[in-house]
Amino acid sequence: MIKFTSLQTDTCTFAMERLSRGQLQIVAGLTFGSLGLLWLWRRLAVRRGRAALKDKVVLITGASSGVGEACAHAFYRVGSKVILCARRIKELERVKNDLSSLKLTTPTHPPCILPLDLEDLEGIPKKAQEALALHGRVDILINNGGMTSKGAVEDTEMSVHQKVMTINYFGSVALTKELLLSMIANKCGHIVAISSVQGKIAIPYRSAYGASKHAMNAFFDCLRAEVAQHKINVTVVSPSYIKTNISYNAVTADGTRHGEMDRNIATGMSTDYVVKKILQAVIQKQGDLVLGPFHHRLAIYVRVLSPRLYDWLMALRARGGDV
Repeated sequence: MIKFTSLQTDTCTFAMERLSRGQLQIVAGLTFGSLGLLWLWRRLAVRRGRAALKDKVVLITGASSGVGEACAHAFYRVGSKVILCARRIKELERVKNDLSSLKLTTPTHPPCILPLDLEDLEGIPKKAQEALALHGRVDILINNGGMTSKGAVEDTEMSVHQKVMTINYFGSVALTKELLLSMIANKCGHIVAISSVQGKIAIPYRSAYGASKHAMNAFFDCLRAEVAQHKINVTVVSPSYIKTNISYNAVTADGTRHGEMDRNIATGMSTDYVVKKILQAVIQKQGDLVLGPFHHRLAIYVRVLSPRLYDWLMALRARGGDV
């Protein structure tokens, strides 16, 4: 009797072990299968999203270099009708020629050039009408044009504050407002604002630049809520340091050109990486996109959750002379 009970127990234990192993295999199969399906679904969604950008009219400011130039390449490659805007006509011609020389298997549209100075607020309405006349509409507006600055508050001249605010904020606002009525009438559109992590947090010696980007974030956050009823999407992109020539063209406290590559900029993210994320954000209709290393993104949460700690850290940075 004892032997029978022992045998029965061993048999039950073996059956439970077999059942447990079988259940684990089923769970593992379902898990990996689900992950595979999710990966496939996301790939298909991205492919459909990229296909949906074909023939869309995309106006890009600051398209003569950096992120703007990389955006021009990304949208041109998916078959969009790109309108290249910037002050430097020679550089726009270079970008246009680079795009036209690409050997692509998919049909493309010839890039258009539209010289545009964001500091010339009075001339922006006319430029917006010229942009609309090129293809009859603008589907996607990428407000990328801008400049940076550096200098202590007490040293920075008011003319520098005005220049940076005009180019980074008022220029983008003016262009957006001029193209917005067309988007509302068409009941579709997407507006992208290339802001900065400094539009969410402020760091020492960047008062003019940070103020302009804070203003930009606030404006486009308000706009997103207001135009949702018209099926218009608004994406605010807040990257940290990107490896571009922006620091060369930065203005100092007295308005002179900085003319140097900053260490943080030199080790920043690549434009290809940033634009890949921007393209995904447009496809997925993402409202807010923050890009950068973990500690930069963490600083945003520290600013909200522990202002005193954030202030202490920024005071340390200022005392260290990190500009």
